[in-house]
Amino acid sequence: MRQSKLFTRTRREAPSDEVAKNAQLLVRAGYIHKEMAGVYDFLPLGLRTLNKIIAIIREEMNAIGGEEILLTTLQNPEIWKKSGRWDDAVVDVWFKTHLKNGSELGLGNTHEEALTALMTEHISSYKDLPRYVYQFQNKFRNETRAKSGIMRTREFIMKDLYSFSKDADSHKEFYEKAATAYESIFKRVGIGEKTYRTFASGGSFSKYSHEYQTVCDAGEDTIYIDESKRLAVNKEVYEDPEVYTTSGIDKAGLKEAKTIEVGNIFTLGTRFSDALGLSYKDAEGKATPVFMGSYGIGPGRLMGTIVELMADEKGLVWPETVAPFAVHLVSLGKLGDEVSQVADALYEDLMKAGVEVLYDDRDTSAGQKFAESDLIGIPKRIVVGKDAVATGSFEVVERATGTVVKKTRAELLA
Repeated sequence: MRQSKLFTRTRREAPSDEVAKNAQLLVRAGYIHKEMAGVYDFLPLGLRTLNKIIAIIREEMNAIGGEEILLTTLQNPEIWKKSGRWDDAVVDVWFKTHLKNGSELGLGNTHEEALTALMTEHISSYKDLPRYVYQFQNKFRNETRAKSGIMRTREFIMKDLYSFSKDADSHKEFYEKAATAYESIFKRVGIGEKTYRTFASGGSFSKYSHEYQTVCDAGEDTIYIDESKRLAVNKEVYEDPEVYTTSGIDKAGLKEAKTIEVGNIFTLGTRFSDALGLSYKDAEGKATPVFMGSYGIGPGRLMGTIVELMADEKGLVWPETVAPFAVHLVSLGKLGDEVSQVADALYEDLMKAGVEVLYDDRDTSAGQKFAESDLIGIPKRIVVGKDAVATGSFEVVERATGTVVKKTRAELLA
């Protein structure tokens, strides 16, 4: 992409109504646009990064047998009434609306009910199990106070996977596969070392659930970490002695930390299958409720967490795996001069070699280009100036470290 063709622009100052670092920098760098409190648009650079994160999650879900679908946002109240979760006193974040005939509908905040009802048409025998079904879908939650930039919003994309198993033992086997896949996701997006599998309350579903919590000063949660086991305990269950028996964590050696929740996995059991009539016939013909689990990650929240962790005083710093482009090619020439001609040729060669390039071909000052390049945060910057034209050696700057090396055209293309 030529930067001169990019319709978005960077901003010198952070918007006055943004407090969170992730939102300030993403707005300034032209990745997102704020429509209203808790509602953001993803612009070209932001959408490229969001899609990179989604692609990594999709690969890991497919690798453990996930089947991708897309459910509707509009929700049938009758299904939710069967589970008891249509009542605002039970679920207090509903957005609800009406058809012109007066019928009430909901905007989905999660999809256990909808998918369980759907699977009653596809699961009837033990031979139909297990099934692992997931989606990337917009959720709507009527948060009392939207905050933390793109990490807590009223509209957001969620990857939610639901497992359908014969019994608790087969569920547990998949549950651990999902846990391993989550750890792989966090490692691939660059936050694995700071992310811990954390024992938390299972709410109305089970005794405990597992959250994935990333250590960060901007976090809203408090956890207690066992570094030797790479496990943690959420503050909400810290005083429960059973959690230490269950987990094998030594309470005496825990380290307190502020964290951001970046994912969660739940054992649902038969709560929804009982309520919505999802059962299967076992080998003896006995009707048995399907045993379920739920596994969630918000790609936007993950994107915001990466910003909170890795950004510096100059701007964004993206890991190579999720950066919108691999290389930021910066020409210091004027339109039509020798420097710009060399930069144009290098841009074409890099693209032919399969490198994703953002090419700053604009007629602006070197200082402005470098400042904006730092703000945008692409991992490598290649500078084409008079020295590069004279020597055939191009400066390559690592955004994360500031390290500068010189490479020839052949070395760059290799």
